[in-house]
Amino acid sequence: MRNVMKLLLSVTVLLALTTARTGTVEVPRELVRDREKRQLSEQTVMVTTILQSPFIMAKPTGDLEGFCIDLLQLLAKRLKFNYEIKLVKDGFYGTRLENGNWTGLLGELMSEEADMAIAPLTITRMREATFGFTHPFMSVGISILVRKDSNSQGSSLFQFLSPFSVETWLGLLIAYVLTCFCLFLAARLSPNEWSEPEVENSRFSLLDSFWFGVGSLTLQGVGPHPRALSTRIIGTIWWLFSIVFLVAYITYFAASLRSETQRPLIESFEDLAKQNEIEYGTVYGGSTFAFFKNSKIPIYNKIYETMNGKSDSVLVQTMAEGVQRVLDSNYALIGESSTIDLAVAEHCNLMRVSGFAAVRGYGIATRLGDPFREDLTRAVIDLEESGSLQQLKAKWWKSSCSSENSAEWSPLKPNQIGGIFLLLAIGLSLGLVIACIELAVKSRKKADQDKPCCNVFTEELNLRFKGRSEANEKNKA
Repeated sequence: MRNVMKLLLSVTVLLALTTARTGTVEVPRELVRDREKRQLSEQTVMVTTILQSPFIMAKPTGDLEGFCIDLLQLLAKRLKFNYEIKLVKDGFYGTRLENGNWTGLLGELMSEEADMAIAPLTITRMREATFGFTHPFMSVGISILVRKDSNSQGSSLFQFLSPFSVETWLGLLIAYVLTCFCLFLAARLSPNEWSEPEVENSRFSLLDSFWFGVGSLTLQGVGPHPRALSTRIIGTIWWLFSIVFLVAYITYFAASLRSETQRPLIESFEDLAKQNEIEYGTVYGGSTFAFFKNSKIPIYNKIYETMNGKSDSVLVQTMAEGVQRVLDSNYALIGESSTIDLAVAEHCNLMRVSGFAAVRGYGIATRLGDPFREDLTRAVIDLEESGSLQQLKAKWWKSSCSSENSAEWSPLKPNQIGGIFLLLAIGLSLGLVIACIELAVKSRKKADQDKPCCNVFTEELNLRFKGRSEANEKNKA
C-alpha cells in the first residue's frame, strides 16, 4: 500500500514539474470560444458593403438603410460586437483577376481593409474556395425581367375560346347534349306534350330538342315551346344555365382582351435564346454573368455568347441601370430573383418570367478561417428559424401595385361554377320524374278492371317509344 502511494505521489510531482516547465495548461474548448467572443465584443468590426436596393440604400442624411442594415443590427445585438460600415471603393461585388487578386467587396476582405462583407453576395464555388461564407440568409434564383407589353404576343386566331378552359368547354357540351336528350324524353313521356301518340306525331323530336337548346344559348326563343310542367322545368333550368354561362363568357372574354400577360413571348431561358425581338443582358462582372460564362448547358452557353458578343450594348454596370433600361426600351434584364422581384413590386408594368436558371444563396463573407464566421452562421440560422428573416423580407419587398393590377388572369374552370352544373342536374332529374308522374296519372285514369294501371303504363311507354306503326301491328295481332 505504501509503495502505491509513493508511486502516485511521484507521478503527481512529475506532472506538476512538466506543467511548470512548459507553462501551458489545457483549457476547455468552451472557454476558448467564450474568450474569442469577449475579444470580438471588445473590438470594432469593419464591414464593407455596396449600394443595392433594397439591401443597402442611402438615406438623404447620408446614413444607410435596407435589409442588410437591419440584418447587421440584429447580428451585432446577438453577438454583442460593434461595427463600422463603409461602401466599397470600386463599386463591384468581386471578381478574381488573372494574378489571383480580387476586386470589389472580396478584394477589400483579402487586403484586410474589412473584416466582413454584407451584401447580396452570391455564394459560388470559386468564391467559397477563397473566402468564408455563412449560411445563406436568402435563397435566390436567376430569372428574367421584362416589360409586360414587350413580352406579349399578338392575339390568337382562336382567342374567342380563351375565356373558358378546355374542361369548361367540354362540360358545356356535355350539359347541352344531356339537357336536349332529357327534354326529348320528357316530351315523349308527358301526356301534356304528346297526348295522342296513336294518331299524332310528337311535338318535340330529337332535332327539335337540340334546336331549342341552341336557341336558349343564343337567348332566342325558338319553337316549339314546352307546354307540360316537366318540359317547362327543364327548359327553365336550361335558360338559367345558359344565362349564367353567357354572363361568365362576356366577363372573362373582356378580361382576356385586357390581359397583357396571357400569351407571353418569353416564358423560359430557351424562349429568350431563340427570339431576336428583345435584347437581353446582365450586370457586367457579376455572379450571374459568371454563371452563364462557366455553364456547360448549351442554352446558357448560347446566352453568354450573345451577351459577350454585344457586351458594349447589352451589359450594364448596376441592376438599377438595367431596370431603367427595361422600362425605357425593348430590353430584358437577367438577374437574381430578389432584385427582380423588387423591381416588379415597384413598377407594375414589369413582370418576372417564371423560369429559373439556378437556385443559389446570399451569404455574409469573411476571410477564410476567421472564427467569426461560425458565430455569424449560428446567428443567421437562429434568425431564420425564429422568422426574423421572413419579417425583414416582407418589410423591404412590399409591393406598391394594387391587387387588381397584380392579379393574373386565368380561364374559367369548372370548379368555379360547379354550382350551376349541380342545379342543372337537379332540374333535369326533377323534370324527368314529373314527366313520369304525369304519364302515371294518365295511365291510372285509363285503367279499368281488365287492365291494371301498371299494364296501361307499360303500354303507354311502348307506344311512345316504339312508334305508331309497331304499336298498331301489335294491337291488330
